[in-house]
Amino acid sequence: MRFDVITLFPEMFSAIQDEGVIARGIKKSLLSINTWQLRDFSDNKHRNIDDKSYGGGAGMVMQVKPIRDCINKIKQCKPKTKVIYLSPQGKKLTHRLAKEISTLDSITLLCGRYEGVDERVIEHDVDMEISIGDYVISGGELAAMVLIDAVSRQIPGVLGNQDSLNDSFANGLLDYPHYTRPEEIDDQIVPEVLLSGHQANIDAWRQSQAIQNTQKKRKDLVEK
Repeated sequence: MRFDVITLFPEMFSAIQDEGVIARGIKKSLLSINTWQLRDFSDNKHRNIDDKSYGGGAGMVMQVKPIRDCINKIKQCKPKTKVIYLSPQGKKLTHRLAKEISTLDSITLLCGRYEGVDERVIEHDVDMEISIGDYVISGGELAAMVLIDAVSRQIPGVLGNQDSLNDSFANGLLDYPHYTRPEEIDDQIVPEVLLSGHQANIDAWRQSQAIQNTQKKRKDLVEK
């Protein structure tokens, strides 16, 4: 999968390109991340890409032309790329949505700043708005990184020997508890069934624990 990211701060994405699961996926050529500095598409010597809001009010608004020119440049390479705007007004990012996006060949992520982008970009150039939660952060870059990570985990081979089938939300439940060495610490003991070597019993215990965990922490998922 190819990720194209339109941003004022491309250097931020080195945090996921150089380390961890995403870096391994890039090394395996299973995904790529291309950042585009929006100021490169400015049409003035000061490289401004924003202006005052019509109607007044605090904050600046990102202009149509540099964003549209950047998107069109990306579409010269990937004509069918889906453009996603990271926005608190968007559809909430879920496991299911990340799974759906992972089947695409290419997505373009538009990272807003200031008061956001001119509405005409959303109406004409954006295919989908996505939110990572009901709160506001200073820009779309962190949200874009969250989306890239969530989507990349669903691409076969990115996790190596691991898989995402037992992740929280993958089957509608939260994950079951995990334990490692030592078997006992501060009078806390690893559940005996996990030491039994009986895989059927272990699987049954894990399923039961996943249900209990979901009922305890996320009753809304149980009701669904």
